[in-house]
This record gives sequence, C-alpha cells and structure tokens, in this order.
Amino acid sequence: MAPELVPVVDDGLGNTTWVVDLGDGRALVVDATRDLRPVYAAARKRGLTVAYAADTHLHADFVTGAVDLAREGAQLLASAAGERAYGHRGLREGDDVDLGGLTLRAMATPGHTDEHLAYLLADGDEPVGVFTGGSLIVGAAARTDLLDPDRAQDLARAQFASLRRLATLPNDVQVWPTHGAGSFCSAPPGAARSSTIGREKATNPLLAAADEEAFVAALLGSLGTYPTYFRQLPEVNRRGPAPPPADTTLTPLTVDQVLVARSAGAEVVDVRTPAAYSAGHVRGSLANTLRPVFATWLGWLVPDPGTPLVFVRDADQDPEEIVWQARKIGYDRLAGELAGGMAAWAAAGQPVATVPLVEPDQVDPARVLDVRQESEYDGGHLPGARHVELGALPVADLPDGPVVTMCGHGERATTAASVLERAGHRDLAVVVGGPEDWARGSGRPLTVES
Repeated sequence: MAPELVPVVDDGLGNTTWVVDLGDGRALVVDATRDLRPVYAAARKRGLTVAYAADTHLHADFVTGAVDLAREGAQLLASAAGERAYGHRGLREGDDVDLGGLTLRAMATPGHTDEHLAYLLADGDEPVGVFTGGSLIVGAAARTDLLDPDRAQDLARAQFASLRRLATLPNDVQVWPTHGAGSFCSAPPGAARSSTIGREKATNPLLAAADEEAFVAALLGSLGTYPTYFRQLPEVNRRGPAPPPADTTLTPLTVDQVLVARSAGAEVVDVRTPAAYSAGHVRGSLANTLRPVFATWLGWLVPDPGTPLVFVRDADQDPEEIVWQARKIGYDRLAGELAGGMAAWAAAGQPVATVPLVEPDQVDPARVLDVRQESEYDGGHLPGARHVELGALPVADLPDGPVVTMCGHGERATTAASVLERAGHRDLAVVVGGPEDWARGSGRPLTVES
C-alpha cells in the first residue's frame, strides 16, 4: 500500500515540500525550505518525527531547511556530487536508503543542476513514486540556465537524457516534483502538483519532442527571466546555512532610529497594501505588499542579502510572516520595524510621499509602463504601452515625463512606482487592475504579440 504523502505547498515560490508518513511514527521530508513551520505542523498533526530530510539538488530559489531538520535529529540525504560542506549521507546513482519497510533509491538526473538526484520510493520490489525535484515536473522540466547561461544548452541535453530515463519507469509510478506552478524554475501556469509517469508521457510536450535537438530548442525557448538572488543561494546551500535566529519578532524602532539606520545603509520596505502605500509612505521606501510572492520580489529588488531591512506594516499584518518570508531566501539582517507605522512618521514631522491610484478606464495607454513578465505582456497589453519587467526596472533608462505603472492587479505596479520614485521620477500613478480591466472598461482590444 502506498504511503501517505502530505504536500506542503509554498504558493509564492511555486514549490512543494513532500512529507512522507513512513508508517511507524517517522517521516521523510523532501526539499524543505528554511520556513519549517508548515512541515512541523503537518508532522505534529500525524504524530510523526522527522527521521530523514532529503534534498534533490542545491536549491537556487530558497534556503534549504534540511540542515535545520538534521540539527533536530533527522538524517540528511543529498547528492555526494554536491560537495556539501556539512554532515550528510552522500548518495550516488543506485544507492539505496532503507527507510524501514520502504526504500529510497538515488537516481542521477542532471540537467537542472549538475548534481541533481531524483529519489525513487519503493515498497519492496514495487516502485511507488519518484521525487523528481527539478527534473521531470508536471507538464515541463525545470530550467537549465541557472548554473551558467553558457552551459544552458549542455545541461538541457543532460535534462533530455534524465527525462527519458525517468520515462522508462512504469506508467503508474507517481511523480512528485518540487517545482510547480508559479516557480521561476520554469513550471507552466496552472500545473498540478503531482502526476504519474504515464500521464506525463501522454501530455508533457517535452517528452513528446521528436529528438534531443527539438527538446533542447523547446526547453531553452521557454525560459524567461529569474530573480537575481537565485545566483547566490546554491553556494549558500552548499556551504550550509546558519541556524535561523530564534527571535521571530521585529524590533520596534523609533523614527529617529529609522533615520539613523537609513543613513547607515538600511533599506525601508513598505509591506502594506497598494492603497495604504498610495495614501502615504516614506519617500524612497520599497513597496512590496506582504503576500505569497513577497520573498521573490524582496530578493529580486534588494540584491544584497546583507542589507539591513526596516519594515513598515499595518497593525493587522503578521510580523512573523514577514520574518520567515525574508529568512527563507537568506535575508537575516532584519533591523526592525517603524514603531507606530506611518502615523508615527507623520507625527514626527517627517515628509510623507503619496502616489495616486487610477482606475483602468482613466488611463492614457501612451503613458502606461507595463511591468509584467514578458510572456504576460505578449499575451495581451494596452496598445502603445511601454514594457519593462519589474525585475529589470532598477537599471532601466526611462525618459522623464508622466508614468502610469500597470501589472495584473496593482501590487507589482505599486512596487514599480516605488522603484521609479527612488530613481527620481515624480509624476507617477498606479493602475488598480490590469489590461483585461482596461479592455472591458474601454471596449477596445488588447494588443497581442505573435
């Protein structure tokens, strides 16, 4: 009988951590992030102790939680080829791990990374499922350009061989990938979190590629941009992250303390809603609404993880969530939060900046700056709108003049306005809504790039 699996989904990163009930009060955890709160909650609910923590590869999009699970007594399993600088059981092709009734077998599946392993879970001689990490994912395969863009093609060829190998498993074998919908490691939108070998053989376009050349062209042709912090974390995960600080609160800072921190290089990050930011904010602060994708944009727009961070939040926003969102991508220098929020800032006589919010039907398309990803923009945008992805905006050379930022709903557009404000632009506005809202309100069609 197949073991019970609990998917712990991080919607913001687009990833799944798998918690496996081994049937004897112990659990295996695969590809845990540093935010272990939901993993521990899933284990407690089932009366489980985490006995094994496995990583499929050196992750680029989050700090591994396997090291912290090992500090709590779990045996850490990972590729021997990863040359991790901390205690672990290094596995190579064909190595088996006896889980007590179940067996975990290492399968070398390079492509997404050089040292990538998939783990085949078997009950006796019967394969049950395979943890595919960033090799075979639902409807696709993970990107191969993270290690070095110049190696993307060679790694795509390795990915081709890895997927073809996985496809030789029986059709009823479950596929449990790490990367899923929303992952910048390349999963198609709306992808399910799990599948089967048979279903992937029938529906995954990369497995349907006629040959290796067609596979490589299709995979590399699907790649978009990715957050800049992805370049830092593989080495962090190879060396081994430090234990996270025990304190999960944000230190209250007076206005004067915030001013001192800013003068020393701290970044002020405003995590409130677009409406709250619009009504009044600290000039030069980075707007990044607290939501599932908060960590992604924090890491993309604050490139140095050593930058001290000061947060501005509303009273109903959870400071612990801010802390863990930052920590799971390795941002530990959390200086604190503005005590009393913007009311305290204004009461101290500090300048309060504003930016107007506008409805889609009030927009002149010629002034619109669309900051969505290229694939989103190509799928439909206002005629004549300029396009710069949000991640590229800090280094973009934009002419002076009125700018109205737009995304799909308003959060990224608000962040974009804050980035432009920091660069000296002043005639700014933010669209509440997206291109589809404009099309409905105006009765005009969107421009679609062929």
